Amino acid sequence: MDAPMSGRATSPGAGFDVLARRCPRVAATVAVTVAVWVSLAPSLLPRPALAQAAVSGCAAAAAAGAAGLCRRRNAGSARPVARAVALLAAAVALGWTVLAAAQWQDGLRAAMGRPPTGTGHWIVVCVCSSCILGATRVLGRVPEAWRRRADVRAGVATAAAVTLGAVVAVAPVGAGPAYPDTAPVAATAAGSPSSLVAWQSLGDEGRRFVSADARAIRTYVGLGSAPDVRSRAALAVRELERAGGFARAHVVVVVPTGSGWVDPGAVRGFAALFGGDVALVAQQYSSAPSWVTFLFDRDAAAESARALLTSVRSRIDALDPVRRPQVHVYGQSLGAVGGSAALASTATGPCAAIWAGPPAGAVRTDGAAVTANTSDPVVWWRPSLLWSPPDLSRARRDAPVPRWLPVVSFVQATLDLPVALDAPPGHGHRYGPDQARCDRR
Repeated sequence: MDAPMSGRATSPGAGFDVLARRCPRVAATVAVTVAVWVSLAPSLLPRPALAQAAVSGCAAAAAAGAAGLCRRRNAGSARPVARAVALLAAAVALGWTVLAAAQWQDGLRAAMGRPPTGTGHWIVVCVCSSCILGATRVLGRVPEAWRRRADVRAGVATAAAVTLGAVVAVAPVGAGPAYPDTAPVAATAAGSPSSLVAWQSLGDEGRRFVSADARAIRTYVGLGSAPDVRSRAALAVRELERAGGFARAHVVVVVPTGSGWVDPGAVRGFAALFGGDVALVAQQYSSAPSWVTFLFDRDAAAESARALLTSVRSRIDALDPVRRPQVHVYGQSLGAVGGSAALASTATGPCAAIWAGPPAGAVRTDGAAVTANTSDPVVWWRPSLLWSPPDLSRARRDAPVPRWLPVVSFVQATLDLPVALDAPPGHGHRYGPDQARCDRR
């Protein structure tokens, strides 16, 4: 007679028990589920599949790592059945979350004239985010594997995983429009043969600004045009006078963004608004990306704007009152911050302050003409977004507006900031000629 089979082999739930023990611990399942839900919460701008995969994968990996640290400090563990139930509930919850995210993303895309996501989009998100999570798990085991003299294949797998994560996490960035390399011939533009400002001293953004196709006089002084803020402002006024700017009916003091960029849409807008009877003058105060200047050298924008506005107004005050042009101050993004600080309470005229995409809470909007999109993360983002909703009273609704959620909305707005300029005109941080309007709301 055959020997009786062992109790373990004859147990009816043995197979399920073994499978359940291989499920992630409940704490890890819950943490990863919450992290992925946050990563898929409604965003302000459409998110490409690879970008969403990078966000979700990194969020899941961070949550899993945090849960692992907590597990080491707490030796207790839930029963295998609880692990399986938690994993099943998480799968259902994440499935619902993906469906809701797809609906939201398609709504944003429809509002911005883009095609819907489609099934392939979400397959890429799910597969690539899982690969990132798996890659981090492999990477986390490398030190232990090395100590145990694991074979070379572990190192190869890790290298492949890291490479995959890097490819997924870094979205391809286009080269962008080329900067002009030929000086303008029009006498009304800085950098021209008759200009007091050397073409090469304008910098890339300055050369782009003065080369814009518009009827307005365009004066720009770069960081290399003069040694300091005050001397640059004085040079800008002399150049503006040389070009005939003070003979125009309107002078717009333009405060560039942190990189020195002036939106060509605004240039076209002012030329159209004033029928070409306008001169624009700007001076550069930084060449770093706007967000870097905003965080570490915000006062530079205010100092530069104040020096230029003071010099322009001093020269205009010396003119015959009958011939004095009307002065306006325009700024987009960080330029609005600098312009607001410079203008303070000295505004004159019906269009004295014109702001586009002003950063949340950093600009005085009372009495100013403001153009802001509800889909612009710059308009949303500020530390208080963690615990209080944004002020969108001066923003126009250009796309579906997500409901504010503590912490979650801050995370999503932060993730949208780097791609705020990738939106089509009229959405995100991209504004058109209408930003030069003078009506106040």
